Amino acid sequence: MIESDRELSSIVQQLWDNDVNRLKPGKDYRISLQGKAAHSMALEDINDGAGSPLFTYVDENTFKKETFIAFISLLDNYVSDTGEPEIVTPEEVAENHKFLDCIIQTPTMKIAHKYLAEKNLSPKDETKFKEQLYRIWFELYARKGASKPDSSGFEHVFVGETRGGRIVIGFHNWIQLYLQEKMGHIDYKGYSVDAHSPQPDENKHILALQFSWKDGIKPKGSIFVGVSPEFEMALYTVCFLSSPNERVKVQFSFYDVEIVCHHYNQKHIGTTYPVLLKYRQPTQ
Repeated sequence: MIESDRELSSIVQQLWDNDVNRLKPGKDYRISLQGKAAHSMALEDINDGAGSPLFTYVDENTFKKETFIAFISLLDNYVSDTGEPEIVTPEEVAENHKFLDCIIQTPTMKIAHKYLAEKNLSPKDETKFKEQLYRIWFELYARKGASKPDSSGFEHVFVGETRGGRIVIGFHNWIQLYLQEKMGHIDYKGYSVDAHSPQPDENKHILALQFSWKDGIKPKGSIFVGVSPEFEMALYTVCFLSSPNERVKVQFSFYDVEIVCHHYNQKHIGTTYPVLLKYRQPTQ
C-alpha cells in the first residue's frame, strides 16, 4: 500500500470503530442473498436470481435514532429522473441543514472533521465545515445531458436516480434500499460476483447486488449494509477531499475496499461507493 492509503486506512478504521449506530448483522438486521444475478442491462432479459426480498428483518427501532430520522426525512425530496430539474423548497433546505447538524455532532463526523482540518482540507470552524459539506453533497448541478440543475451528490449516492426511466444510476444506500423494497418498489435480483471478487457473506457489511427500481434496472450496485448515515457521510467526505484519485484503496476491520469517488467539477461528489476487494483478518 502506498503511504497515503495507509494513512487513510488508519482514519477509516477510526471512523469504523466509532460508528456507534451501526447495526449488527444477524441481530439488528438479516439479509437473504439467494442466487447470483445475471449479467444483463435490459430488465426484460434478466433472470431473477432471487425469488424473495433481500431484507428478511430490520429492527426499525434503529430508525428512531436522531441521525436516521434526519436522513430518512431527506429521501422523498427528489425527482428520480435525470433531466428533470430539481425544485428545492425551503422546507427541504431546512431538512438538509438539520441532517448536517445531527451528523456533525456524532463521533464519526467529529473524527473526520478533525482529520480534514489538520490537513487544511476543511475549515476548523464547525459552521464553515457544515457549509463545505452542504456544497459537496447538496448543491445542485446538471448531470450529463441536462440543461438545468437536476442532481446532487446526496441524491445520486443515497437516494438513487434513473436515466431515461430504464437505467438506475447511483443508489448506493442500504436504508433507501430497505425502505423502497418494503414499499414494493425494489425487486432484488441476486448478488453480483466476478472472477476477482470474494463470495458475498450475509454477516458482512459490504454487498454487490443487482435490483430493479420502479421501471429501471441497476445491473450492478455496491453498498455498505447496516452502517449509519454518519459513517458513510464521514467516509466519503474524507475520501473526496483527501484524495485526488477517483479510486482509493483502504483497509479496515474485515475488509480490503476500494472507495470509488468521482468528482464533479472538483466541487461536488458525482458518485461514490465501496468495492469489496477481499476479506481480511483484522490486526489487533
